[in-house]
Amino acid sequence: MRKLLLLLLLALPMCIFAQQKISVSFSDVPVSDAIRQIETASGYKFFYDEAWFAQTEPVSASFTNTDLNTVLEQVFSQTNLNFFVDGNRVILTRNSAIYNELPQNFFGDKPNAKTSDEPKPVFFQEGKTEEKDAIALVGKENSTTEKTSIVTGYVRDAVTGQPVPGVLLSVKGLTIDAVTDDRGFYALKVPSGAHTVEIRSINYTQASKKIMAYSNGRLDFAVSENPNMLKEVVVYSKDNSNFRTAVTGVTKIDVEKIKNIPLVLGERDIFRVATTLPGIKTAGEGSAGFNVRGGKEDQNLILLDDAVLYNPSHFLGFFSAVNPFTTGDVTIYKGSIPAEFGGRLSSVFDVSTKKPDTLKVSGEGNIGPVTSNLMLNIPIVKGKSGLIIGGRATYSGWILRSLKNSDLQNSQASFYDANLKYVHKIGQDDDIELMGYYSHDDFSITSDSLYKYDNLLASFKWNHRFNAKNRGTLSITNSQYKFNIEYDARNSSSFDLGYTINETQAAFKFRSQFWDKHKLSYGISSKLYKIDPGYMDPLGANSLVIPIDIQKEKALESAVYLSDDYELTDKLLISAGLRYSYFLALGASTQRTYQPGLPLNDGTVTGENVYANNEVIKQYGGFEPRVSARYIIADDFSVKAGFDQTYQYIHMMSSNTTQSPTATWKLSDLNIEPQVARQFSLGFYKNLKDDMYEVSLEGYFKKSKNILDYKVAAQLLMNEHIETELLQGEGKSYGVELLIKKNLGKLNGWIGYTYSRSFLKLDSKFADERVNNGDYFQSNFDKPHDFSAVLNYKFTRRYSFSANFIYQTGRPITYPIGSYMYNGIEYTLYSDRNQFRIPDYFRLDIGINVEGNHKIKKLAHSFWNFSIYNVLGRNNPYSVFFVSENGQVKAYKTSIFSIPVPTFTYNFKF
Repeated sequence: MRKLLLLLLLALPMCIFAQQKISVSFSDVPVSDAIRQIETASGYKFFYDEAWFAQTEPVSASFTNTDLNTVLEQVFSQTNLNFFVDGNRVILTRNSAIYNELPQNFFGDKPNAKTSDEPKPVFFQEGKTEEKDAIALVGKENSTTEKTSIVTGYVRDAVTGQPVPGVLLSVKGLTIDAVTDDRGFYALKVPSGAHTVEIRSINYTQASKKIMAYSNGRLDFAVSENPNMLKEVVVYSKDNSNFRTAVTGVTKIDVEKIKNIPLVLGERDIFRVATTLPGIKTAGEGSAGFNVRGGKEDQNLILLDDAVLYNPSHFLGFFSAVNPFTTGDVTIYKGSIPAEFGGRLSSVFDVSTKKPDTLKVSGEGNIGPVTSNLMLNIPIVKGKSGLIIGGRATYSGWILRSLKNSDLQNSQASFYDANLKYVHKIGQDDDIELMGYYSHDDFSITSDSLYKYDNLLASFKWNHRFNAKNRGTLSITNSQYKFNIEYDARNSSSFDLGYTINETQAAFKFRSQFWDKHKLSYGISSKLYKIDPGYMDPLGANSLVIPIDIQKEKALESAVYLSDDYELTDKLLISAGLRYSYFLALGASTQRTYQPGLPLNDGTVTGENVYANNEVIKQYGGFEPRVSARYIIADDFSVKAGFDQTYQYIHMMSSNTTQSPTATWKLSDLNIEPQVARQFSLGFYKNLKDDMYEVSLEGYFKKSKNILDYKVAAQLLMNEHIETELLQGEGKSYGVELLIKKNLGKLNGWIGYTYSRSFLKLDSKFADERVNNGDYFQSNFDKPHDFSAVLNYKFTRRYSFSANFIYQTGRPITYPIGSYMYNGIEYTLYSDRNQFRIPDYFRLDIGINVEGNHKIKKLAHSFWNFSIYNVLGRNNPYSVFFVSENGQVKAYKTSIFSIPVPTFTYNFKF
């Protein structure tokens, strides 16, 4: 190294730029190989450190009779390397440059300017070779005529080389900052000259870097994980984003940190963790689907790498369908939904799978009492491409067959899922991502019926960086959900029934920053729905079931959107977006027409319209404004407000209180209108004690129309004219959500409380379409009070204690309140719909967590968890039903887990 420094110092007085013309070409080769080819072609000798090329991208170029300076400029254009030509020697430097004179116009147009306050050129200085003292040069032009420079680059993990999203980069002394995206990319526009860039992240050690910006250029950072970061912080906001962004009602879940939360049967579940946060509820224990801010289960858009996941659960709702070991980021939007998302009224669950580590093989897994899980990370081309493979399965079927109870021995319940993700970097500005996912469930409560359901997802993404200000993504996805019921009674009534929904979407999304205070996001998307509403075939030679095949449905949903984050001042930020969605219901189809103003039933049919393949049956559309604003009152305190309007053209139909595997989806058509909602939100956000505590208080009010409900005793499955069983009404909901989070310290976690109400109104001048006299009534999932506490206390670096406490108001229910006689027959008289409630729900879970030893050299890191679900043995009712016995109506309640459920789980990571 001393020889190199001496050589650099000797080279300072010399400035002989080579003019030799050379011809050379190379394709996708390491930078070091390209240099060796240039040495051979030119006769020049290069001096450098091989370690500088460890994370540089392969280069491709072809030159014919080109001067050496031009060749080297292009070869090093995407690196932080500079060069200095001294005779027949080429000296490379990293993040610094060698000059033998000051650049032209270095001191501007003022000949008598004081040089003490002006930027200084960068020279190597003996004794200052440590990274913390080095000054990084940005830009390769020997001029400072540009008043501003755009500094771009990537932030990566120093150990794994993986991109690090959510890192805040700020310029010391200036109100200039940027946050890395999911590719670790950032862009800073700074005045030309000397600056200090500070890097901050909760998960990584804070660092700073001195830079000299001469012109536009690139500067990459490698950051080290913070060794003092407590692993038990589960839900967090990155770098004050909870009060600095303009978005209200957004939550991020760190999947890596949920291992300590006690959950039923020891299975990590990102969706169950989400339900402990304010504003997100379920109908009850073991329920599939979610109710977000008073919305129905079908009003949530659940995305896995941009592909729609129609059934988010396994095992009738006890487990999440998303593998936690292959999941990277989870972002939940309850309000201020970005304009790029559409198609649902209430929320977006944006789930991303992990990006593979392209440098080393790794893995993670667990063994529990009911399920086991394994994830493998495999580099394909080192530093360029990698693959993640994950699989999960249950052995509950074997457990049931081992029990002595004959009814349980004849039952079965099992599931498995598998997914993979492949990433490949194509140069510095392009990368592609491929994801595939499949899940399968089957269960049989009785010996004559077998239920099966499957999710199948695939996605392709091509990310491209046009330049420092413009990026884009092409996304193509396909999602399919289907279920099947085999009823084998070994008689004439046996049947095989099935249902399938499939959608394919293509989307172009772009992000641009043409101006300092404007960040634009815009794009276009289109998706094709294909639904097979159902078929029923005879099962077995003795079955007399008549085959039925409901006519298929098809539709095209398209949208275009534009949004702008406009920073008016340092305190006021406005995010304004506009989305226009357009829906076409398509043939081939036969649609009934009914008399206007009358109920839809067989008696009001006026005729049928026949539509050819791809002929437009009905078109709907509308503007969906998305506006939010943030005003910073103090350095750690802000207020936000938002408004958004959403359209939903697809509807879920289920006769159960909650989403079930046999729930079907129906497209809007000639007789069923799309759902529409408007939401207003207001929030206050405060951070305390250097972001150790985060406090947020949010309120919302939402109105909706064309919400689907059903007539009494509606037949929803295998119905050729389903519109005759449906009602569409108005909905409204409002609430206040309080969240207190502690991010650091031995005790960490969060406490959440929500007061909310959700109502539905079904009014008509016809009695059979009017509910509760046309007044608003409580929805099935109206739970005014919802309190949760998720806490973890760390005794030592290896031992910790976790606890969850949940309290919820019981959900509404309709009770029989009497009886009456009509024509000599006794009938039961019921209350108004949802007039009463089942008993309140509360539950306490505890867990002990033991980390393996912290030796560096060992085969794998282990983690043990012992937890008790419902430690108090609370008999929480899931539902209440009524049976007539000996002339009396008696009430019974069903519970899912009425006793404590202990679980022991072993986790490992290598």
